[in-house]
Amino acid sequence: MFVDRVRIEVIGGKGGRGSSSFRREKYIPMGGPDGGDGGNGGSVILEARSGVDSLSALAHRQQWRAEHGEPGGSSNCKGRSREDLVLLVPPGTMIVDESSGIMLRDLANDGESIVAAHGGAGGFGNVHFKSSTNRAPRQTKPGEQGESRRLLLELKVIADVGLVGKPNAGKSTLLSRLSHARPQIADYAFTTKTPMLGIVALSRDSSFVMADLPGLIEGAHQGHGLGHEFLRHVERAGILVHLVEPQPMDSSDPLVNYRAIRHELEQYDQRLAARPEIVVVTKSELPDAADVQQRLSVETGRKVLLASAVTGEGLDTLLHAIGSHLRESLALESPRPPRMMPFQR
Repeated sequence: MFVDRVRIEVIGGKGGRGSSSFRREKYIPMGGPDGGDGGNGGSVILEARSGVDSLSALAHRQQWRAEHGEPGGSSNCKGRSREDLVLLVPPGTMIVDESSGIMLRDLANDGESIVAAHGGAGGFGNVHFKSSTNRAPRQTKPGEQGESRRLLLELKVIADVGLVGKPNAGKSTLLSRLSHARPQIADYAFTTKTPMLGIVALSRDSSFVMADLPGLIEGAHQGHGLGHEFLRHVERAGILVHLVEPQPMDSSDPLVNYRAIRHELEQYDQRLAARPEIVVVTKSELPDAADVQQRLSVETGRKVLLASAVTGEGLDTLLHAIGSHLRESLALESPRPPRMMPFQR
């Protein structure tokens, strides 16, 4: 199950209590205090880890608590400190303090982490309170309470290329043809209900991550349809590949559909309007595809590609265009550079 938003409470472990103890050995009168300190409580740490693609592992529990430190013992023995509780999240997870609404950290890259709730320090044993005037102290210090806070974890899928378009524009079919991803494909709208990721090979030495995002409809930025829940994932995509269906099932005008999607992206975030975009007319085997390609080229003032995930026509040209945009983005050192990763079979 794909989960991209969860609310949890994280609680650090309480520190162990310090010990009140006195050294008692034969022939050693008035041995003095020897109570050890308590151990530290464990902290709760959130860490981004590649291979984790959803927050579903955290959705079944609302509260995550680290273990308490153990109390100190006699003979200056310190109580055992507890291990930190590490919760793994996908790269691209934003950590927000629910009470203040402040974003604590954006765990965008693999290995990044944040201590969400510090564990409490262990308390002092009575040996700490020994002095020239208090040679037999019985005071101890309890362990500190661990931090507690409520967090909102929100995942924004990180992909080099994001597929956008109306429902049934062919996004899932294209992703399945270019990568090993196997999204659900059917001949009805809204087949894709969750973002799907796939690794696409440009060559034997490099590849990129492509995301199939749920189809958008008019009013998506206001909460209509399925796409509004996933518009935020578009923010992470370095390049947008806008797929346009030449003969929509609802008999709508492909150019009107293109303008509608552009409008939704602009209304959601103006910065998306300036994102590099490759426009592709899908299902090139249909008779109206070439005409729609020409009309869109006039509309946009730039080259529009023609491709078919069924026949394979135009897919090499599309990959070449994507590769050129990725290399250009890297050369310009964009704020969110694409990740040209080694290709692994």
